[in-house]
Amino acid sequence: MKYLKTYKKIGLEDDLNALFGYFTKTLKESIFTWDYFVNWKKVAINVNKVEKELNLLNYLLGKENIEAKFIRLIKEYPDLKNVLPILIAIRKNKLAELRIITNIKTMQYNQIYSLFYNNGSTEDMLTFFKSSGLKDIFKDRTIKSLVDYCYGVEVGLDTNARKNRTGSLMENIVYSYLKELNKWYNFEYICQANSKKLLQTWGYKIEVDKYSRVFDFAILNKKRNQLFLVETNYYSGGGSKLKSTAGEFIEIERMLKKQGICFVWITDGLGWKTTLNPLFETIKNIDYTFNLELINCGALEELLL
Repeated sequence: MKYLKTYKKIGLEDDLNALFGYFTKTLKESIFTWDYFVNWKKVAINVNKVEKELNLLNYLLGKENIEAKFIRLIKEYPDLKNVLPILIAIRKNKLAELRIITNIKTMQYNQIYSLFYNNGSTEDMLTFFKSSGLKDIFKDRTIKSLVDYCYGVEVGLDTNARKNRTGSLMENIVYSYLKELNKWYNFEYICQANSKKLLQTWGYKIEVDKYSRVFDFAILNKKRNQLFLVETNYYSGGGSKLKSTAGEFIEIERMLKKQGICFVWITDGLGWKTTLNPLFETIKNIDYTFNLELINCGALEELLL
């Protein structure tokens, strides 16, 4: 922890416990906006990619002798195999990880990845169609349109990406702040900065713990010749991730400080209240750990200038 004038302005003494108390008291309950729930643009793109194939499969809905017609359609349009996984709400790239049990007693299984490509046999395709439940759904017309159905599937699959969107929301908040701040002050910043990008953009050669390390933001104050590297995240719930991230960032800060680089961690969320000890150690060992309230009070602005 390094004491800032901003802390004095909000009534905090040069005391670790005082800053820690203020930090935990002002953690945000939510940063979510309505677009957090579903990425409709992504859903529409994914559905549009397979709309033609889905409309071809619509032909089977409510048909008699559906097994024979299913096989005939697959033979006539082999690319339809590529679309079938989405009808049971799974991405094709996930199929390689799956093993389908074909005999409960012996636990014998089949790998199904190749089934949905041209080398899948007619018999295997028909087994999939029946065993997955698609035949019954198609036959009794529970589904009226596979395109509409696929929209629902994509919305459901997109909820798995909410965890990543939480991180993006925090980045967007900090980005908006930097963008506004840059209207008044002369500094440069880049998003998603790795060592290669820093070297190409500003000629800074830095050492990091791993080649794939990407910082959410890099900020350069040319007048001071000072480089800042910023990480952001938000934790709505607890878990071991908070503790491991805290330890990781403490080590990163030590490594960057030796190179004359200032590391800033902007983190928030009530998840921290479930694991206060790692948060205390973070504030103690990292010079500049801010939450959104501290940023709003001017802590980041003071640091950058």
